Amino acid sequence: MLIGRLHEQEQLMQAYESKEAEFVAVYGRRRVGKTFLVKETFRHRFTFHHSGLNNAGRKEQLAAWRQSLEYAGHHCDHTPKDWMEAFKELRDLIIASKDKKKVIFIDEMPWMDTQGSSFVTWLEWFWNGWASGRPDVLLIVCGSAASWIINKVFRNRGGLHNRVTYRIPVEPFTLGECEQMAEALGMKYTQYDVLETYMVLGGIPYYWTLLNKRKSVAGNIDALLFARNGNLHYEFNELFRSLFRQPENYIKVVTALASKQSGLTRNEIIATAGLQNNGTTSRMLEELEQCGFITFSYPFGGGTSKVIYHLIDNFTLFYFRFLKSAHSTDENFWSNNVQSPRRRAWAGLAFEHVCFQHVPQIKQALGIGGISTSISSWKCEPNEAYEQGAQIDMIIERADNVINICEMKFASDEFAIDKATDMNLRNKLGQFRYVTKTRKALHLTLITTYGLKRNGYHGTAQSEVTMNNLFAMIP
Repeated sequence: MLIGRLHEQEQLMQAYESKEAEFVAVYGRRRVGKTFLVKETFRHRFTFHHSGLNNAGRKEQLAAWRQSLEYAGHHCDHTPKDWMEAFKELRDLIIASKDKKKVIFIDEMPWMDTQGSSFVTWLEWFWNGWASGRPDVLLIVCGSAASWIINKVFRNRGGLHNRVTYRIPVEPFTLGECEQMAEALGMKYTQYDVLETYMVLGGIPYYWTLLNKRKSVAGNIDALLFARNGNLHYEFNELFRSLFRQPENYIKVVTALASKQSGLTRNEIIATAGLQNNGTTSRMLEELEQCGFITFSYPFGGGTSKVIYHLIDNFTLFYFRFLKSAHSTDENFWSNNVQSPRRRAWAGLAFEHVCFQHVPQIKQALGIGGISTSISSWKCEPNEAYEQGAQIDMIIERADNVINICEMKFASDEFAIDKATDMNLRNKLGQFRYVTKTRKALHLTLITTYGLKRNGYHGTAQSEVTMNNLFAMIP
C-alpha cells in the first residue's frame, strides 16, 4: 500500500504522459521508499527494469544486466563485455518493444559506476545519441547514494549537463503519514505513541515496517535498536556506507554536529571534525543537507553571513545519544529507563527537532499558512540589562509585522506554566526585544504535546500548537 507521495506520483505520471523523451532522477536516503514509489506508481510494469549490485565489480554488474534483459524478453547471445555493448542491447530491446511508452527503470545506478567502467560515458551516449530523440522513452534512474546522483548526474559538466527533466527527491514521511502507516500495519498506536516512535526512527518507511504490533513502543525500540540481533542495531554504519562512497568524513561532520545542540558554523565544523577548509567540505555539507541529515538556519537579524548547521535526522540523533554509548549493552535499555533524566532530556530535544520538521503544520495551526515567513534562531549572552543570557530555538518572522517566539515543551500530559517558567519566558521576550530592537509585535507560541494546563500563568502565551496539529496533512 502506497501512503502519501501524491506530488511525487503526479510528477512521474506527467513524465509518462509527456509527448517528449523524459529523463527522471528519483533520489533520497536509504530506506525512504524510492523503489517502492516507482514500482507502485507504474504497477511493476516496465519495458526494462534493472537494479545495480552492491559491492560488485564490472563483470558482475554486466552479468546482472544481461539477466535483466533476458527477463524483459530480449535474448542475449553473451554477456556484454562493456557498457557500450550493454546499452546497445538495451537500445535493441526498446526498438523491438511494442509498449506505447517504453518505461526504463534503472535502480541503484550508483552501484553500477564501478572504477574504470566508463559507465557514465556510455549512459551519456545512450541518452544523448539515441534515447532523447524518441518521444516514447521514459528513463527513470534511482539510487540511495544521493551524492552520486547529485555529482554525476545533476552537476555533470559533460553530456548529461542539464539533461534531467524531472528531479524527484523522496523525503521522509511526516507524522501524519506515519500515523497512516501505523494504522495500515495494524499498530494500535495513539498519537503520543506515534510521536515517540517518530522521535527515534524518524519518517523512514522501512523502519516502520519492522515494528511488531504485539510489542509496546519501548519493546519495539529495544528489539530493533538495542538487541544485538536487532534489525537496526548496526544501521548507522550501513546507512552512511550506502549513501557515500567515502563515508568517513561525512560521519565526522555529523559526529561534530551531534556534540553541539545549538549547532555549528562551517568553520566550527571544520575545526571540530578536523577537516580541510575547501570545496570538498562545502560539497559534503550540501549533500548531507539534501539527504536530510542536516539543516541550516540563520541567526535572527544576522543576515546570511553566519549559517548555523544542525543535525536534524532523528535516527542519527538517537544513535549518538544512546546507541554509540556503553548503555547500548543493555538489550532492554529503553524499557528500563522510561523515567530516567537522560531519556527525558533527549525527549525534549527530539521533540524540538520534530517541530522543525513540521513547520508547515505549525504555520497552518497558527492560521498563517499563506503568509510569507522566515525561520531562524537566536541566542544572546548576559548584558548590561539582563544578568542571564537567553536562547530561542525557533523564531517565525512573518510578513505581516509579527514574530512568533516559539517554545517547545514535550510532556506526557498538559504542560503547566509555573512561576519560574513564566519568568523565564518573559525574560526571553524582554531580552529579545532589548537586544534586537525590533518594533514588530511579539507573540509567544507554546508548542506542546497535549496543550497548556489552565492556571494563573497560561495566558502568558498568545497562541498554542499541540501534538495533534503536527499530525495535519498538508497538501
